[in-house]
Amino acid sequence: MDRFIEYTTRHPFLVAAAVLLAVLVAVIELRQRGRGASSIGPTDAVRLVNQGGIVLDVREADKFAEGHIIEARNIPSARLATDAEALKKWRDKPVIVCCDTGATSAGAARTPRGLGFSQVVNLRGGLAAWQQDNLPLVKTASGRKETRKS
Repeated sequence: MDRFIEYTTRHPFLVAAAVLLAVLVAVIELRQRGRGASSIGPTDAVRLVNQGGIVLDVREADKFAEGHIIEARNIPSARLATDAEALKKWRDKPVIVCCDTGATSAGAARTPRGLGFSQVVNLRGGLAAWQQDNLPLVKTASGRKETRKS
């Protein structure tokens, strides 16, 4: 213990920097856990959908029509708080929120969590990761659906 005290008195800037870094790491970890920032990859998303989950695509309708995950529901992130009532039957089931890259959907996933949905996750990497794993997309063209492999 005497050596520790001697070290801290001789190197106060190093000790202060170490303490500051430890506090920053703790704050960042607590913020991430507080947000419920859970994200899953495409393979885990498929597993959750097969267990009765739903995919919620938060892109605009025109981007959704260009290609989306099979059976996905489209509610743009700007309307998510007002239109989430349509998803109330999935309140206790997995809800996978997705967008093009996963960045917008990460923020949008907080809205259903705040409305009482218990299992909300973000699709890490968004549809870009979905396509990279060669999973199918559905393209909506003039009222009909076409499945395409990307």
